[in-house]
Amino acid sequence: MALPHALTDGWVVAQRNLIKIKRVPEVLVFVLISPIMFVLLFAYVFGGAIDVPGNVDYKEFLVGGIFAQTVVFGATFTGAGLAEDMQKGIIDRFRSLPMSPAAVLVGRTTSDVVYNVLSLIIMALTGLIVGWRVREGVLDMLAGFALLLVFAYAISWVMAWVGLLVPSVEVINNASFIVIMPLTFVSNAFVPTESFGGVLRTFVEWNPVSTLTQACRELFGNTNPAVPTSDAWSMQNPVVYTLGWIVLILLVFVPLSVRQYRLSTSK
Repeated sequence: MALPHALTDGWVVAQRNLIKIKRVPEVLVFVLISPIMFVLLFAYVFGGAIDVPGNVDYKEFLVGGIFAQTVVFGATFTGAGLAEDMQKGIIDRFRSLPMSPAAVLVGRTTSDVVYNVLSLIIMALTGLIVGWRVREGVLDMLAGFALLLVFAYAISWVMAWVGLLVPSVEVINNASFIVIMPLTFVSNAFVPTESFGGVLRTFVEWNPVSTLTQACRELFGNTNPAVPTSDAWSMQNPVVYTLGWIVLILLVFVPLSVRQYRLSTSK
């Protein structure tokens, strides 16, 4: 009965986190403005200077990368939210209640999925306006969005662990920026893999953000199948490789986060 108990209590905590959308709408506004800004910035400022192999329109090439970058950055809300709750003593109040130790973490990570869903909707609409199109079937499109959300959910558990370790929201914002920025920009999110060379290209090819981006492009039909992007196994099988990373991250960081939560609340 431990798992059902954790899920039930987690949903209650998730509802508590989602209420903030109504009480502090400014947070949601800034969450939604950021992806719009990135789509417009890269599409109109840098788009004309970047050539994509296979005669693929850069705007269609770009949107998959923007999706990947935004959901990864969106996962930082989990860590920031937990760090804030730790500072304000809310976690201590949760500890005094007869609830599962995993409920706070399950609720926090689940509520942040909602933020990512809203971000993806806004980005998709913005992408359609600037010229992005889905050229595969509905099932492939839904699979692409589902992969983005599941990957973001896995990353949110990493951020949950970090959020329980650091002393403040400011620290986790800086720490997550240092880690996530290289992962998203040293990838194929904004430029083709062919633009990198040597060791850097190898890193890009096996970077899970790159394979997430490539998987989305293939599922949305935004690639030219006649022009392979890379010979690396990871880029040839981006969906499988990305799913492998998701499973690995969850297997490692879910128990680590729960353990750190127990340690934090026992002090």
